[in-house]
Amino acid sequence: MLAKIKSFKKINLNIKHNQKIILKDFRSIEILTNNLTIKFKENHDSIGINLDTNLIFKILSKEFVNIKVTKIDSQFDLKQLVKRKPKLVFSGIKYFNFNNKKIWLNDFLDLHGINYINSKRSSYDNVNDKSFAKIIMQKNNIKTADFFTVKPKEYLNALSLPIKFPLFIKPLSGGDSVGIDQNSIVNNFEEFEKKVLDIHSNQNSSCIAETYLSGKEYSVGILQDVMSKSLIAMPIEIFVKGDLNGNHILDYNTKKHDLETVYPVNDPIIYKKISELAKTAFILLKGRLFGRIDIKMDMKGVPHFIEANLMPGLQKGYFYRSCSINLNMNYEQMITKLSKNALNSA
Repeated sequence: MLAKIKSFKKINLNIKHNQKIILKDFRSIEILTNNLTIKFKENHDSIGINLDTNLIFKILSKEFVNIKVTKIDSQFDLKQLVKRKPKLVFSGIKYFNFNNKKIWLNDFLDLHGINYINSKRSSYDNVNDKSFAKIIMQKNNIKTADFFTVKPKEYLNALSLPIKFPLFIKPLSGGDSVGIDQNSIVNNFEEFEKKVLDIHSNQNSSCIAETYLSGKEYSVGILQDVMSKSLIAMPIEIFVKGDLNGNHILDYNTKKHDLETVYPVNDPIIYKKISELAKTAFILLKGRLFGRIDIKMDMKGVPHFIEANLMPGLQKGYFYRSCSINLNMNYEQMITKLSKNALNSA
């Protein structure tokens, strides 16, 4: 009997010792969804980040009490959101189309004093057109590949092109390497015309043609720590196997099927260079809270700005991997950190 009592006391002591008091946050958060986020698994123009709303809800419910998933399918739904005025909207939606009227979500939220997790709409204007982002870099002496914009039949021959071959051709707007494939590196005018026409036909987009950079490729996650008022740069190296011509192209098929390999950046000199470039680019583009800056080396190992994403994916893409590799942060911690940062930025 005495032995049983001792055993019972030990169990109770262990429970008391291991017990944690969890203080939950009562600030209200609404996770927005609509028919497009449910129906479309591929990119859609009005969706910046495809979110698993149920998973986000489950994660945030561990630390926040007032969590709600809200479906927005009309202007009435938006008016009701304003009436509730949550402390934070967690959403990857860029805009709504109601009665043939485009309503940009972050503009709408700014108008009604509601906070959100990402950058302002005006910042997206800086990066949506890849040429505009590069012009901002050039004006501020940030290295980026020489470039020009082009549509089919705009140039008559190779001599009329502003830049010499080899060139890299990609859509002027859009992400996830859509429109990029093994034919994106062009070495003559025939290949140039063919790729420009292909992007125009399949992506309904003009192109940006830039000097091909043959060096290593990096992506730098940027996390704004609101409490310390500092930017955290989280660089990773992206390696793609060479094709038959020895070119390493991070194309749409590679990204879609996760055929690339991601590594930490262990060289302290490279780490510092690309981190500083990325943080400067993020500031110049007026990014807010988080984003991703893509960088590529030339043949001499000099880093160049490629493009920016101020609405990077929040699944298991490069932004998450940059958090995981650099900060040893798991997925739940990343989502919670983004939410707390946004709440504390108000």
